[in-house]
Amino acid sequence: MPFAIREDVRLYWKLDGVPDLPVLVLLNSIGTEMALWETSVPHLLPAFSLLRIDTRGHGASDAPDGDYSLAMLADDVVAVMDAAGVQSAAIAGVSLGGMIAMELALAYPTRVTALALVCTSATMDAGAWRDRIEIVRARGTAAIADMAMVRFLSPRFVATHSGAAESVRQGLIAMADAGYAGCGAAIRDMALIDRLPAIGMPTLVVAGDRDLSTPFTGHGERIVAAVPDAHVVHLDAAHLAPIETPAALAATLRAFLKPADTQDAANTLFEAGLLNRRRVLGDAWVDASLAKRTDFTADFQAMITRIAWNEIWGRPGLDDRSRRFIVLAITVALGRWEEFALHVRTGLMRDGFTREELKEVLMQTAIYAGVPAANTAFVEAGKIIAELDSSSNKG
Repeated sequence: MPFAIREDVRLYWKLDGVPDLPVLVLLNSIGTEMALWETSVPHLLPAFSLLRIDTRGHGASDAPDGDYSLAMLADDVVAVMDAAGVQSAAIAGVSLGGMIAMELALAYPTRVTALALVCTSATMDAGAWRDRIEIVRARGTAAIADMAMVRFLSPRFVATHSGAAESVRQGLIAMADAGYAGCGAAIRDMALIDRLPAIGMPTLVVAGDRDLSTPFTGHGERIVAAVPDAHVVHLDAAHLAPIETPAALAATLRAFLKPADTQDAANTLFEAGLLNRRRVLGDAWVDASLAKRTDFTADFQAMITRIAWNEIWGRPGLDDRSRRFIVLAITVALGRWEEFALHVRTGLMRDGFTREELKEVLMQTAIYAGVPAANTAFVEAGKIIAELDSSSNKG
């Protein structure tokens, strides 16, 4: 097993992929190890050589007692890069890993070619982390496992992937208490937000729309506002996006980090739009729509995917729920019943809104778009609700 040694601390690392490909360093969140990225790896290997690291205090790396700092953890990454013979690389980090990535970019700008900051923050509640550290040092990570799991993974994912969720939980409970507490101190004491304007490399912020730990509002949006020319992509995931949406996250990273001399701009915009389209409408509908493309309609499909789904649905100013409500109101007002039905169905099926919220949107629309239009909308929505109830009863 390869280890880098820094100040008598062993740091476990693993390098996979074709040596000639650009290197992507993958950093884990607090409470997980490099296995966090396991299901994303197959989707990334065609494009990158992957350097994974068990952050100090996690996995096979040593877990010394005491408080750690982001500067210390960034120095650890540099030590691993040196041991692996990597002079510079793109860095992708989840949660704590994203914080380390930002510190690394500020302290070692020549070693970082690009940043991908996944479900992370540049400033958090120091008091809350102080309390959590005290609990872990007194009672162990098992004492915070229930709280952490609620934040790590969405209820929808846990319900359908109970084995994967339990593996995450057991990994958290089994990790060294000193390691969790030490990294918790790095989060508690981080001083990043005011320094972010100095980051000069391409930066991507990946927001999980189900993320309770570092929601885009209040966390990711502040990074986007502070880092010059930062880009943002939203995924339908909770905090541990590499586990919940490995393929979508990998596609996002590939689209953003591919070397510029081999990157086809139109294809990149299309792929980015396709991610948003799948997130909002679901894989089944998108696959069916794409399967219907002909030579006559292909350019139109490509155009709306690049512009509507990337340029508009990918903008950070509104969340998906707000955009869905706007679409519903406009399609009712203009009588675009096919599009209305599509967004009602996918919104209800994908937890985009509740039936009560749908009703309130249609009531509001009745005032501003007219009662006849709203009446038709209630009828069409009612048909869809009846179909969904029938399918649920059969299931």
